[in-house]
Amino acid sequence: MRKGTIAIVCMLCLWSCKEPEARWYISKKSGSYISESVKRNKELIAEEEVFIKKLITQDTAHTYLSSENGFWYTYVTQDTLTAKKPAKGDIVNFTYNLQTVSGTTILPKEEIGVQAIKIDQSNQELIAGIRDGLKILKEGETITFLFPSHKAYGYYGFEDKIGSNIPIRSTVSLLKIEEDNQPE
Repeated sequence: MRKGTIAIVCMLCLWSCKEPEARWYISKKSGSYISESVKRNKELIAEEEVFIKKLITQDTAHTYLSSENGFWYTYVTQDTLTAKKPAKGDIVNFTYNLQTVSGTTILPKEEIGVQAIKIDQSNQELIAGIRDGLKILKEGETITFLFPSHKAYGYYGFEDKIGSNIPIRSTVSLLKIEEDNQPE
């Protein structure tokens, strides 16, 4: 009996000498934050679209077209003879301004100056709406765009001039297209 008691005591000692194990954190991802964010963004976009469409119906002096990229535009100066639009890699020189959708100037084109960008280059600091809008323009044309906030400055706004989630109006003039002559 003595051997059995010693064996039990030895086993208890071995088990009791074991260091305590840390409890692992169990992360439970419900996706509710992302789902709520998506829902809020869809509601915001829908509200902005209703607001912009209301402005368009009130502006009987212009005919607005809807872009497949999620904005609206009207021609100020249109070239119906030339078919050439900028292609990927082309360098375009253009001017633009920034206004509230009701027409109050935020940044005049004189302050922004003539800009030059390469079409479809992702490292541009230009808002998505204008980058997409430049592909519609032909050399010498001027278009006024109405951009919902997600095509403009979105949640972040722009310095102290444009607040968060504000749709904007921008009049863009394409001055020159320099074709990309680089072989691919």
